[in-house]
Amino acid sequence: MGPLETSVMQRLWAVEQPQTVREVQEFMATDRTIAYTTVMTVLDNLHGKGFVTRERQGRAYVYSPRETREEYTASLLGNALADGGDRRGVLMHFVDRLDEEALASLRQLLQEPGNDPEGVP
Repeated sequence: MGPLETSVMQRLWAVEQPQTVREVQEFMATDRTIAYTTVMTVLDNLHGKGFVTRERQGRAYVYSPRETREEYTASLLGNALADGGDRRGVLMHFVDRLDEEALASLRQLLQEPGNDPEGVP
């Protein structure tokens, strides 16, 4: 996802309700000048790539993210892990970069029932 697509997705994730092109454009225009047609093209591209769903409401489409921000981020991490070569090495370097709070959360998740670290490929 490019920077403009990311900005649009951040807006959709933040409001947690379907948005029209105009609603996204008006919000983004508070930070920078951006044309309605640019936002429309970005949303159309995001729809084509499967990142958003769209539904007709009257004369306009409303757009919603297909995944939550957390689900999307998890898929990025999964792709990086799959494409990163040595999984153990990638995980080791990832864990080394975690702050104490994130590390504590990870430990807690691994100790919860059903999250057997031995069962992870």
